[in-house]
Amino acid sequence: MKNKHIFILFTFVLLLFTACENNTTTSDVLYQCPMKCEGDKTYSKQENCPVCNMKLMPLKDKEEKVLEDPNYISDASIFNLTSSWKTQNNKEITLKDLKGEILVVCMIYTTCQAACPRLVADMRNIYGKVPHENINFVLVSIDPENDTPEKLKAFAKENELEDEFWTLLTSNEDNVRELSNVLSVKYKKINPLDFSHSNIITVFNPQGELYFQQEGLGVDNSDLIKKIKELK
Repeated sequence: MKNKHIFILFTFVLLLFTACENNTTTSDVLYQCPMKCEGDKTYSKQENCPVCNMKLMPLKDKEEKVLEDPNYISDASIFNLTSSWKTQNNKEITLKDLKGEILVVCMIYTTCQAACPRLVADMRNIYGKVPHENINFVLVSIDPENDTPEKLKAFAKENELEDEFWTLLTSNEDNVRELSNVLSVKYKKINPLDFSHSNIITVFNPQGELYFQQEGLGVDNSDLIKKIKELK
């Protein structure tokens, strides 16, 4: 009988030790690609994204820091880019100057006669379906050699993009290429006047984190509009 009691006590201690060990080694922190290359897929370990190779970001830490500090900029934010840009009004800014607003962004060039007019029409269509407050519709030129602030201003006037909710940006080739990589926009100059390029509209939350992307021309934008309204 005594041996039986000892065995039961030993078994209880062993189970208790195992439970404690599991509690100390199991983490409830999940990691995710900051660019959401794989959608909402998460990982239990902090590795690199298998798609874009960016370091996975701890979701729990991100949420806590945002709650603690409204000025916090996460590793996933485009506001970490220090590149300098000029607007259609020849004002020099950094992307961080756009912080605090929902950003709806696409990349175009002003001499395009094919896809870009359709992209701009899509942007205007979205503009007409959402409340404008706290939203910035941003057009970024992939042709900085030709798209000067003056040309962007003329383009804005021609396409009725002149109110305060539209920002057109130009910079140098390195800065444009860096941003295009973040947006997953591919482009290539095929002759002195024309580019081949991706047709993507991207939504960023007010902290500059990618929230949603839509690819294609003239597609149903109801999901994108829904995502914008979720952020308001």
